[in-house]
Amino acid sequence: MKLLAIETATEACSVALWLDGEVRERFEIAPRRHAELTLPWAEQLLADAGVKKSQLDAIAIGRGPGAFTGVRLAVAIGQGIALALDRPVVPVSTLAALAMQAQGPRVLAAIDARMGEVYAAAFELRDGDAFALDAERVSHPEAVELPGTASGWNGVGTGFAAQEGALASRLCSRFSAIDAAALPHAADVAKLAAFAFARGETVAPEFAEPAYLRNNVALTIDEQKALRK
Repeated sequence: MKLLAIETATEACSVALWLDGEVRERFEIAPRRHAELTLPWAEQLLADAGVKKSQLDAIAIGRGPGAFTGVRLAVAIGQGIALALDRPVVPVSTLAALAMQAQGPRVLAAIDARMGEVYAAAFELRDGDAFALDAERVSHPEAVELPGTASGWNGVGTGFAAQEGALASRLCSRFSAIDAAALPHAADVAKLAAFAFARGETVAPEFAEPAYLRNNVALTIDEQKALRK
């Protein structure tokens, strides 16, 4: 199975190629350069691997949540390639991909959503795959809860640094390790997509949708003032 994966939902830009279990990736923290880098990287990965686009079985995308423009970009590029090749799309949660950066098995993945909020979801890592333990949500760090009462959780993502580390501070007793600098990788999108593809969890390109989780993209002046108090 051959998959091309794209993840651009955060300040990190990455593209990966899954070749029957082997993963090749280009990754860079490149704010505002995602549109410039994504397609050339994809072309280069395919060329270096000696793989033609027509040999791809599907296109995997990090569907978010994350930065609106970044999420839209991954979906749009993935749809365009898939449509041109008449291939399906495999949408993968950006939070699930982020969770793969942890040692596991219980992981809370959180991304700084700005506006005083975080995107968060809990996962169990098992057999190389990530299984959701609750629903993805966007909320203030103070409102994020962990499933159950067990400790030994791993925390990953910029959401743990948001609001002066409010999430990490409030739940610190439940965590054995926190990496507040972790960012999602297309390599992990590709790994999760391989499992999803095998389960038949694909969609036609035109039905691939971004996961925004919220409608408001900016704070009003009054909301900005309240947040600074």
